[in-house]
Amino acid sequence: MDRIIAIPMENGNLCAHFGHCQYFAIVKVENSQVVDIKELAPPEHVPGLYPRWVAGFGATDVIAGGMGQKAIELFNQQNINAFVGAPIKGAKELVEDFINNRLSLTANYCNHDHGHEHGNCNH
Repeated sequence: MDRIIAIPMENGNLCAHFGHCQYFAIVKVENSQVVDIKELAPPEHVPGLYPRWVAGFGATDVIAGGMGQKAIELFNQQNINAFVGAPIKGAKELVEDFINNRLSLTANYCNHDHGHEHGNCNH
């Protein structure tokens, strides 16, 4: 599995409030292995900007704690799957859980079929 996964972060862990994160971890996955993690400060929080900004890094997925339905729709419009309700953990641990089908989500808003079973969604 090759993916680029964006995760809103705060103090080294997933930020529960998507729009108020300190930075995004942009995690590159090749052959189901984490090969790179970049920490990038987001632009000013303006409604609708984060999905376009994250898409600019080639993101295929975003893993978040809380996210509003409009933001989920905006990510989906950028062909980015939004996985919502993730636990508060570090970026590498979240991505490793994700690629090994161990990521526990309280909500799942993926609407793309990529042939990889993930909870109620094939991402």
